[in-house]
Amino acid sequence: MNPNRTKFDSEMQVRPDDLDMNRHVHSSRYLDYVLAARYDQMARCYGMPMEEFIEHGFSWVMRGASILYKRPLGLGDWFVVRTWIHEIRENGVAVAFEIFRKEGMKLAASGSCDYVIVDGASGRMTTLPVWIIERYSV
Repeated sequence: MNPNRTKFDSEMQVRPDDLDMNRHVHSSRYLDYVLAARYDQMARCYGMPMEEFIEHGFSWVMRGASILYKRPLGLGDWFVVRTWIHEIRENGVAVAFEIFRKEGMKLAASGSCDYVIVDGASGRMTTLPVWIIERYSV
């Protein structure tokens, strides 16, 4: 683990279809927000969009996730999703995240996602190539 890895931010806004019957963001949407932020950050911050992985015959699969909810987000709230590579393993990465309500930067949720790299032809987990490790080691 490297606690000094760079953290990257993506801004988003809560949409009406993100809400549950209590009129705040449904718990499942937080993982959608992390996925959208990672998609943005892979291209913008790491210089390797998802399309590059696909061109090289790779894909990513989420193996597990953990979320701690601190305070709700509501309709129209702007928020920041901050992610970073918490750990690089032989066949994947652990991505830590924090989601903040933009106004006041109060923590709404935090957690981590465990991703594995998959060979596109076989659909099986494979070893993380060195070029990916190098580009993720910022």
